[in-house]
Amino acid sequence: QVQLVESGGGLVQTGGSLRLSCAASGTIFSINRMGWYRQAPGKQRELVATITSDGSTNYQYSVKGRYTISRDNAKNTVYLQMNSLKPEDTAVYYCNALIRTAWGGPMNNFWGQGTQVTVSS
Repeated sequence: QVQLVESGGGLVQTGGSLRLSCAASGTIFSINRMGWYRQAPGKQRELVATITSDGSTNYQYSVKGRYTISRDNAKNTVYLQMNSLKPEDTAVYYCNALIRTAWGGPMNNFWGQGTQVTVSS
């Protein structure tokens, strides 16, 4: 089985910074894309940023220039550095990963449990 464990959320003032981490563990053969999504109260879950195994990144327009996604393939870990935070960034942030658990097997989609990020004005 595979687990994604997130850490790093919390309460921060407008303009502050936080760094989220997500470590994948368990039966892992390879990890393709990793990413972060967020869900604010009363809203749908939305993509924040993704990064492929070769380092290609993609960002939601509203976080470009403020957030940076990175990964450590040796540690099966993805990070999200969040700077210049705004109240509208408040949400539960979820880690996501496409993981192959066996050679020749399919890619499966896994989610973390979520970590709360609250930005006060």
